[in-house]
Amino acid sequence: MGDRVVDQVVTAGAETTQPEGRRGPGQRGQRRILAVALVLLCLGTVTIGGSWLWVQRSTAGLIQDANHAVSAPVGLVLGAGLTQTGQPTPFLAARLDVAAQLYRAGKVTVLLVSGDNRAANYNEPDAMRTYLVGRHGIPAEHVVTDYAGRDTYDSCVRAVRIFDVTRALVISQGYHVPRAVAICRAIGLDALGVGDWTAEQYADVWRSGAQRELLANVKAAADVLTSRDPVLGAPETAVTDALRHAVASGGATGLS
Repeated sequence: MGDRVVDQVVTAGAETTQPEGRRGPGQRGQRRILAVALVLLCLGTVTIGGSWLWVQRSTAGLIQDANHAVSAPVGLVLGAGLTQTGQPTPFLAARLDVAAQLYRAGKVTVLLVSGDNRAANYNEPDAMRTYLVGRHGIPAEHVVTDYAGRDTYDSCVRAVRIFDVTRALVISQGYHVPRAVAICRAIGLDALGVGDWTAEQYADVWRSGAQRELLANVKAAADVLTSRDPVLGAPETAVTDALRHAVASGGATGLS
């Protein structure tokens, strides 16, 4: 009987002991997870890096500051949020200040202010227009509002398809304007960028915005590749009408 007990113990040990060099199911699962993680990491790196490279290469030499900007008929100002009191945020105010500088210098004739107005109590375009007219004295008839510029891509597409803009200076912060120009040029809008760098004084917000651009570039590339349609609607003649008025009054700029 003692021999049988010993045999059973030896047999059980042989069944549970793995041959040297073999891995258990748990180890194989970990290797699979690691392999998948590495593949995803590589894909993410290629996607982020590729979209960043597209933005940089397609806008090389096309970003200016307000003092050295060339002329264009339209200045496209992109929204950047409102405060709780409905005023432009410091970043948006800085963009509008650049737009006013370009207008006063005769670099643009019409300002197209594009922002979000999905909620009744949130109206970026009107706040932008009020700021330009009230603070900078820009003639109201030379400020056109786009109420469905919900993101950068939407603003660029609507400038072309709704407002019939063919050439423009795109105005935004220095870290953001390359992406906007890349989108514009990809959809057929002859655009140059004019950057604001005064908002760098808000270092943390600026740094966060610059870092966000890495993922925003990916979205921009996807939007362009898929030709995503923003909220559209019927074409509007407000920009064309403002330019015609400027021609009639002798104040047109950059129309040649």
